[in-house]
Amino acid sequence: MVKQKTIKNEISLTGVGLHTGKEVKMTFKPAPINNGFTFVRVDLEGAPIIEADANYVVNTQRGTNLEKLGVKIQTSEHVLAAFVGCDIDNAIIELDASEPPIMDGSSKYFVEAIEKAGIEEQDAERKFYVVKEVISFTDEATGSEILVMPSDDYQVTAMVDFGTKVLGTQNATLKNISDFKTEIANSRTFSFLHELETLLDNGLIKGGDLNNAIVYVDKEISPSTMENLKKAFGKDSIAVKENGILDNLTLHYPNEAARHKLLDVIGDLALIGIRIKGKVIANKPGHFVNTQFAKKMSKIIKIEQKNHIPSYDLNLPPLMDIHQIMNILPHRPPFLLIDRIIEMSDTHVVGMKNVTMNENFFVGHFPDAPVMPGVLIVEAMAQSGGILVLSTVPDPENYLTYFMKIDNVKFKYKVLPGDTLIFKCDLITPIRRGICHMQANAYANGRLVAEAELMAQIAKKQ
Repeated sequence: MVKQKTIKNEISLTGVGLHTGKEVKMTFKPAPINNGFTFVRVDLEGAPIIEADANYVVNTQRGTNLEKLGVKIQTSEHVLAAFVGCDIDNAIIELDASEPPIMDGSSKYFVEAIEKAGIEEQDAERKFYVVKEVISFTDEATGSEILVMPSDDYQVTAMVDFGTKVLGTQNATLKNISDFKTEIANSRTFSFLHELETLLDNGLIKGGDLNNAIVYVDKEISPSTMENLKKAFGKDSIAVKENGILDNLTLHYPNEAARHKLLDVIGDLALIGIRIKGKVIANKPGHFVNTQFAKKMSKIIKIEQKNHIPSYDLNLPPLMDIHQIMNILPHRPPFLLIDRIIEMSDTHVVGMKNVTMNENFFVGHFPDAPVMPGVLIVEAMAQSGGILVLSTVPDPENYLTYFMKIDNVKFKYKVLPGDTLIFKCDLITPIRRGICHMQANAYANGRLVAEAELMAQIAKKQ
């Protein structure tokens, strides 16, 4: 089991925003399990929270920009890439402006801050989405395409073709996310001279200088443009190096542009909200195609999670048979409502019941049209969960399990004689002081028939 991770201590960085030119303080803080990545605007009343969610993307001009209820976060991708690259699941990112500091235009300083803060495991299992078939998105206007295919690990390949002499076709691949720090993190953002002129004319990149953006010179520099550049960057002189970039900067890699595009892909796909087991191939990636793909993936995953019906081979020997169950649970027929335990971990349990016509409750519950009572389905789910919580003590035979709360109960389909019920209970929070809080689902005939949020506590027999 791979556990979720967060940072151990909070840590702050300061710098300027690339487009606003404003001084920004950014603080990374530990976050609870299943938090994901959340931005907090501490400069605004009420410190509003914006989750790193693809559905909040409103603009992808010169960065991935989020907005929730009028509150904005600009250029989120470099920070998010750093957290994914450091194998972090949960973090709070506080900002006193709308934009993280650009630093040197890469994720390098964010990675260093995360490592300085320390990384710790949390008491919850990491969630993955396992890619089973190719999923793709194509931007018909640009020809950009991004797809993911099945793979045991998260891998990313970026292929770029800018169609210019100074920067043509480049590729970059990250086969293991653990190599992000050494292979990708220090790859800096870049721009072409013709784009730079437009940005300067529109009052953008106020925080830009030759130390946080590579500028590829794809056209002749006129004397007036040269003067504008010197003024914008506060330089007495500016020249073009032999490799076609403005001076005062040395490339870290010949394919640094492709590596930075790969960095952007990782940051943008963090907006899916769950780890991916699959190989991503991005052809001419950009923030628009990246985030549209993230939105598509997020939608697919949510639909699958909502409709997911777990499959188990009932012909295999069970983890616990009826005799082992009775050694743990105090219940006895006719109120012992599970026949087998199929699967169990620290955070979940799967139980089973064969519903037969000779069940005691069918005698009086709609005897001419027998239907299993919904309350007994809930009780059966709870008994499965009871096995999970009782497995945490060395002498379960000396304990009883009591309901504390039942919430959000829904009955979707009738359960009839001849049905095989599967109960899957997943912890919502870790078991503490014998209290078990879980999401319980019951399945029959390939569909969800009932669900409930249950809380129970074990107590020693008096």
